[in-house]
Amino acid sequence: QVQLIESGGGLVQAGGSLSLSCAASGGTFNLYALGWFRQSPDKEREFVAAINRGNTGTLYGDSVRGRCNISRDNLKNTMYLELDHLRPEDTGVYYCAATVMGLTRVLKDAKDYTYWGRGTQVTVSL
Repeated sequence: QVQLIESGGGLVQAGGSLSLSCAASGGTFNLYALGWFRQSPDKEREFVAAINRGNTGTLYGDSVRGRCNISRDNLKNTMYLELDHLRPEDTGVYYCAATVMGLTRVLKDAKDYTYWGRGTQVTVSL
């Protein structure tokens, strides 16, 4: 069973950038498809980005596409999220998620993920 720990959240000004990391332990990292989701108090959990096992395919949510990059380092057992041109609506708790999956699948539905981190808070101020 894999454990996921997010880091890198905090208070960021609108227009700035953030970099999040998701460190995994207790599992074979390169067996997992990975994703980032976020949730704010007044919204449902929202898909942000996902990446497949082989680091060959990615998907992005509509609200972040064009200003977001997801990546993974299978040697470091870590996934990353970079988000630019931050907006107040990017505020929320960011969660990383993992599930054992075939090499090329990229998953954007939260229900498809088995393992979740506890989240890291990102607050974007004007």
